[in-house]
Amino acid sequence: MTDNIGNNNDNLNLDALFIGDKAENADLFKTTLIKLVNEHMGWRKNYMPQDEPLISEDEKTSESFKSTVNKMNAVLDELSVRLRTNSVPWHSPRYFGHMNSETLMPSILAYTYAMLWNGNNVAYESSPGTSQMEEEVGKDFAKLFNFNHGWGHIVADGSLANMEGLWYARNVKSLPLAMKEVKPELVEGKSDWELLNMSVDDIMDILNSQDDKTIDAIKAKSARGGVDLSKLGKWLVPQTKHYSWMKAADVVGIGLDQVVPVPVDDNYRLDVNELEKTINKLVAEKTPILGVVAVAGSTEEGAVDPVDKVVELRKKLMKQGTYFYLHVDAAYGAYARSLFLDEDGNFIPYDKLQEVHQKYGDFQENKEYISKDVYNAFKAISEAETVTVDPHKMGYVPYAAGGIAIRNITMRNIISYFATYVFDKRSKAPSMLGAYILEGSKAGATAAAVWTAHRVLPLNVSGYGKLIGRSIEAANRYYDFLNDLSFDINGQKIEVNPLTKPDFNMVDWTFNVKGNKDFAKMNSLNLAFYQEASFVKGPIYNNDFITSHTDFAKDGYGDSPEAYVKSLGFTHDDWENEKAVGILRACVLTPLLYDKDNFAEYAGKIKSAMAEKLSKILNQMK
Repeated sequence: MTDNIGNNNDNLNLDALFIGDKAENADLFKTTLIKLVNEHMGWRKNYMPQDEPLISEDEKTSESFKSTVNKMNAVLDELSVRLRTNSVPWHSPRYFGHMNSETLMPSILAYTYAMLWNGNNVAYESSPGTSQMEEEVGKDFAKLFNFNHGWGHIVADGSLANMEGLWYARNVKSLPLAMKEVKPELVEGKSDWELLNMSVDDIMDILNSQDDKTIDAIKAKSARGGVDLSKLGKWLVPQTKHYSWMKAADVVGIGLDQVVPVPVDDNYRLDVNELEKTINKLVAEKTPILGVVAVAGSTEEGAVDPVDKVVELRKKLMKQGTYFYLHVDAAYGAYARSLFLDEDGNFIPYDKLQEVHQKYGDFQENKEYISKDVYNAFKAISEAETVTVDPHKMGYVPYAAGGIAIRNITMRNIISYFATYVFDKRSKAPSMLGAYILEGSKAGATAAAVWTAHRVLPLNVSGYGKLIGRSIEAANRYYDFLNDLSFDINGQKIEVNPLTKPDFNMVDWTFNVKGNKDFAKMNSLNLAFYQEASFVKGPIYNNDFITSHTDFAKDGYGDSPEAYVKSLGFTHDDWENEKAVGILRACVLTPLLYDKDNFAEYAGKIKSAMAEKLSKILNQMK
């Protein structure tokens, strides 16, 4: 039934799937929520109707009962006041801050409803309904990346998914050394260097050919036993890496010294030439490459690394005897792959892409919003071993809902643990999810929220493609708006300088006073603007334009930001003295500003809000 519902997207209207900036769909939300709550209450009442109620009407009229209800209501009133006072208006088109936006109403309803059932998805017997949903969501993730024999599951967030990716890489790359010790004939004739450069597919083919007893013995001698960790080599990440990679290397036992940053180019994409140089240098020193991370949608710039070129490099190096595990951190960008998949899950040819997007209404205007570079990068994600995907970002699902997809489902066996009090291998239950994941107890409500989102909006051009397209189109409108923007404030001209044209939907920029040659002063101006346009200067609910801020610092980015700094008229010495450039960052997730007329209306409001804040700052800086 749900498959038929999920594929009926001929007349899909996204405006029906959000509560709305001005709560336009409030009645629909409340009516549907009350319906769902009533169904749950009826379910409770009708289970074993012969049982008598244990909370009597007399008890409900007692003074202690009424006093307790009054206390509960008072605390909830205080909760409401605190949330209304201290929360950001993330639902508004005026919000250009963190990765928050309007979330899908069906997901909110599903999450709220499923909380009443209190499923714990770590054990099937605790949550048969939501565990089935998570299994189906995992298949959705695999299908999104064309992993035909893949698998996936929900985690708390992208940081945990990244950690699982490194956990997989650590374990699988250590298996050949364990095979040599446990059953040497499996890898006969191979040197340790060759063992450390075996492909994942070859490793898994050998492992899967063995009986359970041999597999368990090999796993016991692998990295999970604390053996040979120092031999596995380096974990290469772009300078735009998420901070979670350092934590993952620490916790998984690889060690921070094994994490090697690789330079990015002027568009903040992984520089594959620099990657090749780094690998060649390490290989010359006989240091193995444990794995490489490519980012599809960096959280600071929205950059999409050339995954296709990383894949090509791996194929080239394999012929030379070097192999690395590939993980794509697409926590932010994964759902954008829906823009490239037709309703049968096939990757759409690039020369047909714009035509298909117009057919399904993914973009309002018939423009080339997606470059061939970005297209090729997303297509090549199917070659990765593991991929991080976060529904709570571009899936428009409430927090916390991260996720991971695994290309080869049998890989999950190399990290599995079976606790007898939770999992019984003799059980006929279709899922033992908790045995194959890092987490323990986890909310079934999250699985329900993601499952519902995927059934309402399938992961292809007819569903999520429409929603992601709105975000990308709005980001391009915002970039064009900034590109043509300047201010005349009390005789001073303020220039606006966007960082790069967005690969995705992150738009970065700086303000500077025309003629200013003091780099530190420009950084101070942008930090001050952020403070005026954020939670720092409260009350935030009265703030008419909200954005975010970050630093592109030399200790993290190397000299990659220097080209942008020089484009603003500053020098190499200015960059060396400051060693960072302060950037204003807009995460354009809003599904409301894709429309040309809607954006034009808000552009004037945003410009006025910016001018007011800049005027206040400049007066204070005199």
